[in-house]
Amino acid sequence: MKTLATLARLYVADMDRALPALRALTGEDTRMRFPHRGVEVAGIGGFLVVAGPDAALAPFRDVQSTVLVDSLDGLQELIDTCGGEILSGPDRVPTGRNATVRHPGGVILEYVEHSA
Repeated sequence: MKTLATLARLYVADMDRALPALRALTGEDTRMRFPHRGVEVAGIGGFLVVAGPDAALAPFRDVQSTVLVDSLDGLQELIDTCGGEILSGPDRVPTGRNATVRHPGGVILEYVEHSA
């Protein structure tokens, strides 16, 4: 399992209000934008923006970062070697597959394997 990128997660109430400043900051436009489980998700630069009302964001807020990987197939080996637990997944998501992991020390990361 090879890490391709790490995305800082930003939680916002309104995607359309948040994106202009991020476009100016990164010099990039959104590379993806889609609804998912009651929130809206967008990728821009090194950020993954998750937008919605507080109640809809609540299930997502414990995840501190998103790690893009070439394959989720090595995830169990990582857990077996380093410890931690898979909290959910691997599951199908609009961009491919994901899994959420709590690592030793309490860090919670989402791992995403994009489909071709």
